[in-house]
Amino acid sequence: MYEDLIITGLMGGVTSFIDYISAHVLTCLIPAFFIAGAMTALLNKESITQYLGTKVPLYKAYPVAVVSGLLLAVCSCTILPLFAGIKKKGAGLGPAIAFLYTAPATNILAISLTWSVIGADFALARIILSIIFAIIIGIIISTIFKEKTPESSPPAPIACACDPGTAKEGGQKHVILFIGTLVALLFVGTWAIFMENRLAGIPLRFVTLPFLIILVILEAWKWFNPDQRKSWLEETWSFMKTIFPLLFAGIFVAGILGALLPKDLLSAYLGSNTVSANLIAVLFGTFMYFPTLVEVPMAKMFLDLGMAKGPLLAYMLADPVISLPSILVVRKYMGTKQTIVYVILIVFFCTLAGLIYGSFAG
Repeated sequence: MYEDLIITGLMGGVTSFIDYISAHVLTCLIPAFFIAGAMTALLNKESITQYLGTKVPLYKAYPVAVVSGLLLAVCSCTILPLFAGIKKKGAGLGPAIAFLYTAPATNILAISLTWSVIGADFALARIILSIIFAIIIGIIISTIFKEKTPESSPPAPIACACDPGTAKEGGQKHVILFIGTLVALLFVGTWAIFMENRLAGIPLRFVTLPFLIILVILEAWKWFNPDQRKSWLEETWSFMKTIFPLLFAGIFVAGILGALLPKDLLSAYLGSNTVSANLIAVLFGTFMYFPTLVEVPMAKMFLDLGMAKGPLLAYMLADPVISLPSILVVRKYMGTKQTIVYVILIVFFCTLAGLIYGSFAG
């Protein structure tokens, strides 16, 4: 009996791993890693964070904080020191919290993987609701806990060694265009329309991908110096070697659990879009810790086992943003009272998000 369970579990893990590799790695994750590497190496992050100060108007600070979460492409393990860093540089509490919330939930890796594995509507709901609630939570906390406005502005940012301003021509404009080409490569590789439509009998994807790959190489060669190209590739490799082992392990474990757990287990408790189902899903995501992006294959497993889409989204909104370890770290920078309010607001709004999405998704 035990041997049968072991074999069933291992086969489930292997099947999940093979399915994931064949369906998502080349067309989804690899381009996303190159995008994340470019954002990390080439975007002038200091010029972004200087717009998050307490003297900056809310209508400027919050959009910058939210966009930074996407553009900086940080994972859950690196967001905490970045949050501490921008706070130390003079960022306001509200925008800093919006950045802290959206970066793990809306970065290019998380959204592209969610889009590919679970679906476009789910990915769009994840990014839109994350942004809305991050801004609301930031405004609420900054209103409750008033900050003293510093008499002087924070010091001017120090240029980093790979400052895009040292590019051959165009500076940040070329960086944005280059990232745009990489994003186009990601879309062509993941959107079904490019596989379903044909040009001269050849799937449109196989016609467009080589062109975009050549364009990426030409842009990198023309617009950036050797140090920048090296930094881009090093950051891309850093993401890959850090995330791939954890992600593959998570996929394998999710496959084992999916093969062994009863098919009606989750549907019995989380199969409907109720307040209790969404709250349970959020609390599970709030206190459990999974390495970055592992929440996606875990969510796919939950979906296959009968979890309703509302609680599933509630879990996805909470899990990458907060965990018991991160709560302890955040408390060090925000204090006990602010951290308690932060956690309560996340639980409330993620539960609300699941109820809203579930009422439309069914």
